[in-house]
Amino acid sequence: MIIRVLGSAAGGGFPQWNCNCLNCDSVRKSEPGFTPRTQSSIAVSSDGVSWILFNASPDILTQLKQAGGRLQPGRNVRDSGIVAVVLMDAQIDHTTGLFMLRESSRPLEIYATSQVREDLSTGNPIFKVLDFYCSVNWHEISTEKAEVLVVPKVNGLEMELIPLKSEAPPYSPNRGNSQTGDNVGVFLKDVKSNKSVFYAPGLCEIESHLVSPMKKADVLLVDGTFWTDSEMIDNGLSKKMAREMGHKPQSGPDGMIEALSEFADARKILIHINNSNPILNENSKERLELNKLNIEVAYDGLEILL
Repeated sequence: MIIRVLGSAAGGGFPQWNCNCLNCDSVRKSEPGFTPRTQSSIAVSSDGVSWILFNASPDILTQLKQAGGRLQPGRNVRDSGIVAVVLMDAQIDHTTGLFMLRESSRPLEIYATSQVREDLSTGNPIFKVLDFYCSVNWHEISTEKAEVLVVPKVNGLEMELIPLKSEAPPYSPNRGNSQTGDNVGVFLKDVKSNKSVFYAPGLCEIESHLVSPMKKADVLLVDGTFWTDSEMIDNGLSKKMAREMGHKPQSGPDGMIEALSEFADARKILIHINNSNPILNENSKERLELNKLNIEVAYDGLEILL
């Protein structure tokens, strides 16, 4: 199994277009230790030819260009290695890239929960717009029971989508009344190597039903959005706490660092990192703390082989 990190930043990317926080200012000035990042997305393959795209960020065209021929086999005049798209939620920074895939020569094979489909058909009708172009073949992800899914053309990979505690997008009719299926994580297994990864860029809480798949996973690729719960408030960027926004901060009691200590055998990598997070400074004390704990920080272009 090949896991390629296409984008490792949270919504807005790094630097964010309208942000002049210390981090964004430093990366614009090309200061040492600061690396630009696009918005969160990964692609997974069993053979390096056919790929499943997990979330389609607004930066998808840049990400595909940066991947070179990795996701572009070039077998025909119009071609792509992307054979399916799995949407973890309906957030703008995980779905807007679908518009950029509208020139597909075949319908987009999209896997999503019924809640995500509803949001992308009503509140933000991306699916309806795509019907004027390539159209969408929707494959329902059920969260009512454990279900192992296999994507045609991606041989040897099994995936189980697992509901996460979350909040629906601001435009959703379910905003403030979260539904099971608004956000999911995925447990991906390579049948041949028996290796696995748990991917959850929007992990707010490690609920009891997540412990087993996380303990089985060889790699944990999870939410690294904020360092502290009050980070956005402290930087004058928002009036909301991290947990109010659906993200588990890394530091402090019941933070991600503390939670990940329960999974000693797994490789731990943080993804979906907000521009305000001090771990984006490779020389910060926060980054050094992660290094000592063997917790990695994802970057665009990182490839994980399992």
